[in-house]
Amino acid sequence: MNKIVLAILVVIILAAVALVYSFYIYPQYISPKRILRVGTSPDFPPFEYISPEGEIVGIDIDLIKALAKKLGYEVEIVSMSFDGLIPALINNQIDVIASGITITSERAEVVSFTVPYWDANQAVIVAKESNFMPKSLDDLVGKVVGVQSGTTAESLLTDFVESKGKNIDIRRYDSYVLAVKDLVNRRLDAVVIDTPVAEAFVKTYDVAISCIVETGEKYGLAVRKGDTELLNGLNRALEEFLRSREWQEIISKYLG
Repeated sequence: MNKIVLAILVVIILAAVALVYSFYIYPQYISPKRILRVGTSPDFPPFEYISPEGEIVGIDIDLIKALAKKLGYEVEIVSMSFDGLIPALINNQIDVIASGITITSERAEVVSFTVPYWDANQAVIVAKESNFMPKSLDDLVGKVVGVQSGTTAESLLTDFVESKGKNIDIRRYDSYVLAVKDLVNRRLDAVVIDTPVAEAFVKTYDVAISCIVETGEKYGLAVRKGDTELLNGLNRALEEFLRSREWQEIISKYLG
């Protein structure tokens, strides 16, 4: 066997090894490119929101695009209300939820979650010039409080009312943006919302954080039950990405 033939064989073998390794790391997600339908509710800054240019942007959007690129997917963003995301996933209208969704045991009964990528608690926000400054959920008794439908904030207040036998007038909204606008216009006494999102609204609306309720929440991406190949691929890509410089750059981009 002459040296030229031998060199060609070595190149072919190395290319084959690299291809097999790629499929082992991200099985069935390398080629050809496919569409990953990503459901999100773009009213949850800095994770997902509509930019002045009319585009859906945010931490979750940059994250899922980076993961999809690793897995060989083209991303299609599907915008909808938060409480419609899980039904859409179950009914195969979307493939994954990337929308600041908290991992809970109740949700885990109907969808599968990736490893967590963010920690959060709940914040109580009020109008900036308000004389009402609650320090705990107990201070919300007898008040009108806004939440977004289908969120952990809604569950938190509902459970509090039921367990304590107390009365809170809970107003449910399709969008936190609408709730915050009603808060600013004094139609609400307070809004309960995830801490990083509360901090974002403080920068853009005349609202202030009154207190923090420690809930120890974790955000994850959600896929359909039984879609183990996508779940495993996302988990491998996510665990690697969370250690990357690119992830830190995304955080700095939106949080400063």
